[in-house]
Amino acid sequence: MEISERQTSRAAGWSRRTGAFSAVLLLTVLIGHRYDLVETPAFLWVLAIVALLAALALLFAGFAFSRLWNFGDRGGRDLSVGALLALLVLTPYGVAAYWAATYPPLRDISTDFDDPPALDISTRTRDMNVLSPPTPGEQRLQTETYPLVTGRSYNLPFDSVLDAVETVLGRRDWQFAAPFPDAEGQSEVTINAVAKSFVLGLPADVAIRVSNDGDAIIVDMRSASRYGRYDLGDNAARIVDFLAELDQQVAGQVGVAPTE
Repeated sequence: MEISERQTSRAAGWSRRTGAFSAVLLLTVLIGHRYDLVETPAFLWVLAIVALLAALALLFAGFAFSRLWNFGDRGGRDLSVGALLALLVLTPYGVAAYWAATYPPLRDISTDFDDPPALDISTRTRDMNVLSPPTPGEQRLQTETYPLVTGRSYNLPFDSVLDAVETVLGRRDWQFAAPFPDAEGQSEVTINAVAKSFVLGLPADVAIRVSNDGDAIIVDMRSASRYGRYDLGDNAARIVDFLAELDQQVAGQVGVAPTE
């Protein structure tokens, strides 16, 4: 009886190589986008390519496993490494898909539906999300999902509130569209900036409006994602975090609590 020599599965080797390449490419593009070395549109395309490569690595691993099971081919270590790397790469995509199914399809959040703070559109391009007034359905979704997204009213001088806003903004690594405005002789100012999401560093336009309505100083805020249909709660979290810190700053300065 002649016993055939065991073959080494080429699919297992391709699974390991493809999985490793997808992992290295993902880390490289994440770091590059975080440090502004990769533009956001290109970054999103590379993310799609990474997901495709990771899925291909799993496909190679599945084919190699069938060869090992049925014909006793070598390559168990390679297919295991390839499958593990592919699963690690695809895990963030799975989490993002879960968040997309959990969070509402919103990308422009404001504390004032009737008159949202004006965003600086001078740096926006045609490939970014179009800015439009919120529909009644979007207003209802925001109100139900993010009840803490509300403006603030302070019974304080205009310049005191503006100073508190400047202090809170100074703790954030946001890119401002213009120098911070002077409060002298002003009854309403709007500060525009560009903020980035924590994980992927996706940009969002932010506007903070401080206005005097005669009885109190009103602070409203707006945050709108430049890319993507879903913000995955990023804009609402940014507004809630900023205004909560502003409350603490105002209370620490003058001991006055705000009215939402």
